[in-house]
Amino acid sequence: MSFAEEFEANLVSLAHVLQKKYALLSDLDKSLQENQRQNEQRCEKEIEDIRRGRTGNVTPNTSLTHFSEEAIDEQKHSVRIADEKVALAMQAYDLVDMHVQQLDQYMKKSDEEMRREKENAAASNLESGGEAGKTGEGRRGGRKNYGEMIACDNNECKIEWFHFGCVGLKEQPKGKWYCSDCATVKKSRKGR
Repeated sequence: MSFAEEFEANLVSLAHVLQKKYALLSDLDKSLQENQRQNEQRCEKEIEDIRRGRTGNVTPNTSLTHFSEEAIDEQKHSVRIADEKVALAMQAYDLVDMHVQQLDQYMKKSDEEMRREKENAAASNLESGGEAGKTGEGRRGGRKNYGEMIACDNNECKIEWFHFGCVGLKEQPKGKWYCSDCATVKKSRKGR
C-alpha cells in the first residue's frame, strides 16, 4: 500500500474517531450545562435561605460566600466535566495535528521525488539530444545546459531550438532569426 493510500485510509478513520469525540464532547457539554444550572439554582436558594435566617444544611455562622457541601460537590463535579471536555478537545487536536504532520512529510517526499524525476528527465533528454531547455528563458538565445542556443522566431517551427554551432552562428543575431527551413517557407510565401 502506498503512503497516499495509507494516508487516505487513516484520514477516513480519523473522521470517524473525531465524530465520536465531538459527540462525546457535545454530551459532556449538555451534562455540564445541566449540572451548572442545578448548582446555580441550589446556590440561589441557599443564599435566599441565609438571608431569611434559615440555615438548612448550611451552618449558622456561614456568610454569603459559604455554601452547602452538596453545592460544593456539584461545583467540583462541573469542574471534572469541564476538565474531561478539555482533555477530549486536546486529543482531537493532537490526532488532527499528527495527520497534518504526516501529510507535510508526504508532501516533502513527493516534492523531492518530483524534483529528482525532473532532473533525471532533463539529463536523459540532454543525453538523447532532445529538446532540452524549452521552458524558462524565453524564446531568444541563451545558455542552456549544453552550448549556446537560439530559438527560431517562427511560432510554428517544428524544431524550435538550435545550437549556435549547428546553424553556423557564433553570436546572438540582432532582430528576428529564422531557421533555414522556416526562412525558406517564409521566402516562398513572399514570392507568391
